[in-house]
Amino acid sequence: MRTIVVTGGAVGIGRATAERFRADGDAVVITGRREELLVKAAAEMGATPVVCDATDPEQVERLVRELPERVDVLVNNAGGNADLDRPDGDLRQLKANWIANLEANLISAVLTTTGLAPRLTTAVVHLGSIAGARSGSGSYGASKAALGLWSADVAAELGPRGITSNVVAPGFTAETEFFRGKLSDERRQMLLAATLTKREGQVGDIADTIHFLTTPAARHITGQLLHVNGGAHTTR
Repeated sequence: MRTIVVTGGAVGIGRATAERFRADGDAVVITGRREELLVKAAAEMGATPVVCDATDPEQVERLVRELPERVDVLVNNAGGNADLDRPDGDLRQLKANWIANLEANLISAVLTTTGLAPRLTTAVVHLGSIAGARSGSGSYGASKAALGLWSADVAAELGPRGITSNVVAPGFTAETEFFRGKLSDERRQMLLAATLTKREGQVGDIADTIHFLTTPAARHITGQLLHVNGGAHTTR
């Protein structure tokens, strides 16, 4: 039985990922900021909840103290698009938007990975985004692109210990809170039409890919960014 830590594990892709590991009988710890939601999700899947804002160094230090001495897999899933307020020429709001997305999507992973690095044994998987490979994605895309570059640094640092570090980058994925209920039917159809499979991504698609990267079959895959988007963005 392995010990798995999934940040932002109460909803969406994080929850699906935690449930995938639980299906193997692994001991799973899920973290998040919303205590009531976190505790409920943990009880439903048989995981251990730890309230933690991964952008707060003190809370990450507390998380590390509460975890076992051995952590086999870390999934840095916490994040999202914090840039919803239009700056409209306000440089202060613009700065706040950029900092919010860098903290949510990059700093959260940096703090958690660094805190847990001495205890890790197998793999770190970071949740990226198709936005990180496309222009026009603003501070959210930039933060996810930075996550990919930094993951390669982690791979180099932890590789001699047999630990891999990779990014899984979803495209449009249903059943998440990403759009916060603001996704129009027109936008949804446009995102669907952009795929080659002509179907919406499911949280299970992402969870299965993350799980694979932590198995012996993926032991020689590291420093990579894997796109899971139905062909909406292709690589060469």
